[in-house]
Amino acid sequence: MKSLINRALRKLGLTRKKTSGFYGLGIAPGLLEELDKKKFVTPTPIQQQSIPMASEGKDMVGVAQTGTGKTIAFAIPMIQRLAATKGKKGLILLPTRELAIQVSEVMKQFAPVMGMGAVCLIGGEEMNRQLRELKKRPRILIATPGRLLDHMERGTAHVDDVEVLVLDEADRMFDMGFAPQINRIMRALPRKRQTMLFSATMPDEVMKLAADHMHLPVRIEVARSGTAAELVRQELYIVGHGLKYALLDKILQKYTGSVLVFVRTREDAMKVTQVIAHMKHRVAEIHSDRSMGQRKDALEGFKSGKYRILVATDIAARGIDVTGIELVINYTLPDEDDGYVHRIGRTGRAGQPGLAITFATPDQGPDVRSIEALINSKLNIMTHPEVQPAEFWDVRNTVASGRGWNQGAGRRRGFGGRRR
Repeated sequence: MKSLINRALRKLGLTRKKTSGFYGLGIAPGLLEELDKKKFVTPTPIQQQSIPMASEGKDMVGVAQTGTGKTIAFAIPMIQRLAATKGKKGLILLPTRELAIQVSEVMKQFAPVMGMGAVCLIGGEEMNRQLRELKKRPRILIATPGRLLDHMERGTAHVDDVEVLVLDEADRMFDMGFAPQINRIMRALPRKRQTMLFSATMPDEVMKLAADHMHLPVRIEVARSGTAAELVRQELYIVGHGLKYALLDKILQKYTGSVLVFVRTREDAMKVTQVIAHMKHRVAEIHSDRSMGQRKDALEGFKSGKYRILVATDIAARGIDVTGIELVINYTLPDEDDGYVHRIGRTGRAGQPGLAITFATPDQGPDVRSIEALINSKLNIMTHPEVQPAEFWDVRNTVASGRGWNQGAGRRRGFGGRRR
């Protein structure tokens, strides 16, 4: 019935008034229509603020957590800017293969609307396939730094005609040691270009990158740098090393939705995955020892519900863009405090509430307080009636000696502490 009414209105030269919140942001009609088709109705805060600014060609720094809709926030302006130029390119740099694939899927939905193609250049994939794609002269390159440099050195990818540059998850790229590669790529780019940088946190390296390579950037901050996702309830369990598996078992029995379990190392990932599988749960793992095919199967299986639980290291998890994750479990603390913010940002997306549960051992009191200082909030300490609770050693020793909370609580790491 609705389609018949719309056709009748068009014959009379009339159209229904559009109600999507994307109207009025300066988006081209073809892209607006595609947003409607893809059921994008209301822009997120980062989209609402970024799209008009970026569409004007301004350099921009966007501070936003994972899951806030950053991809659309830079994809739409990039496509529009390139459509207004002849033969110029867009370049999107990302820290991991998985994240590059996610962004590529979005770009390949919208770029053809404006008559342009996109290619994903990542390691772990057949080079010949990428060479075939590059011969089609795509206007948009989505790449990890290492593989892009491989193509630049071969002469199969050129960046001297880049009109729009996007650096996504910039803080993670520096965490992963990509600074030398990023600097090499930046030197090869034309000085006159538009640059958009997105980051969940703003460490010194990211601020220096913005100062050195951007022209009067507009800063858009939809959440204070370092803040945790607003819709995520955060809980802390202090548990002895020998009881972590028992606590994990109880929590996985209680929460029956999709669960993302974070660990520090690939060895941790393999051990925890084996234990969860022994508990008779549908589980997959994603870490640096998994092949591209295995990672893809794990991610797609987690999205589809084939696997209820996904165990991941921080680096491998950067490409996980899944809505509806009920629970994030920090089985081990992250190496860096801001990693906590990135981890729990995987739940509580798209306006839905989420839960993040963190396991800490008795020697990790200083680490937990460091995280609490970053997010400016205390974690709610919880206990389980069937698992023996513990307390932080430094707190117990402080109380016993009569010293205040902040005295004697140094940053020295005992067994189980984090690497710095």
